[in-house]
Amino acid sequence: MLPDKIRLLIKILLVVLGLVLAVFFVSRGYVYAPDRLEYGVTFSKEQAEALGLDWKEAYLALFNDLGVKKIRLSAYWDEVEPEEGSYSWDDLDWQIKEADKHGARVILAVGERLPRWPECHFPGWTDNLTSSVRDQETLAYIREVVLRYIGWQTVVAWQVENEPFLPHFGECPPFSAKFLDEEIALVKELDDRPVVITDSGELSVWIPAAKRADIFGTSIYRDTYSRVLGRYIHYPITPGFFRFKRNVVGLFAHPQKWIVIELQAEPWAPVPFQDISPEERGRTMDPQKFDEIIEFARQAGFREFYLWGAEWWYWEKTANDNPEIWEKAKQLFEN
Repeated sequence: MLPDKIRLLIKILLVVLGLVLAVFFVSRGYVYAPDRLEYGVTFSKEQAEALGLDWKEAYLALFNDLGVKKIRLSAYWDEVEPEEGSYSWDDLDWQIKEADKHGARVILAVGERLPRWPECHFPGWTDNLTSSVRDQETLAYIREVVLRYIGWQTVVAWQVENEPFLPHFGECPPFSAKFLDEEIALVKELDDRPVVITDSGELSVWIPAAKRADIFGTSIYRDTYSRVLGRYIHYPITPGFFRFKRNVVGLFAHPQKWIVIELQAEPWAPVPFQDISPEERGRTMDPQKFDEIIEFARQAGFREFYLWGAEWWYWEKTANDNPEIWEKAKQLFEN
């Protein structure tokens, strides 16, 4: 048996070592100066239409007015294959061509689960398929999308699924990591551009996603509405949380690049935000919160960010005569 004093000393040394390691993991990581940051947006035709916008007008304004040069688009399955074996490419072709005309680069998301509620965008004709048959149809649709755009140089990366390791969020079937690996393998077999795998910044551990990613993309949210708790919440975390998480995950996974694929820049409410008052929208996003999350994300140690909410900025500007957020975004892209 060790003397009590020696055991106490060992405990103290272990605590000190733990604190040193914690400080190391939190503080380690470069925080970029504002003029070295790169910004893009996610755009959803479906979201623009839900807001009553002319979606093409809203999309072009991102390039012509804001000066966007990086954009994430989604090849929603229900849009590109509305009928089994019958593909409709016009709208997605147009978006990618316009991005190319304006010198922008596209991350193109494919899969069952893609950005925007209800997360899984299945065409109606898949409703009665068994899971195994639906999986095969999913792979067939992904193959068609990749082959369609494989020669389009403006597409610089493929995102496979969206936050697949957050299965409890959205209206989706049970998640299968094995099937995700099949999807990734198919995309890599068809093309050598990097594959983006995404995960929740606050609610996931990152490791399974990051281990599969050439480019790992996290989300960053600060103010949301929790259906589980039935109230608005503010995440009690600091930018150091993300630096710590990245450093720990980096021990197990080594993606070529770490980015913020979804940076909150629109309200989050229990109902569609267009159905609530400006005051309630301001509980989760307003001009002050916009500035705060931009700085928060910079301090988190990332360099490349895709802002979430471009359709809302344009809706506020055109439908509500409230251009403040739009102008803040414009200044961000100009700088």
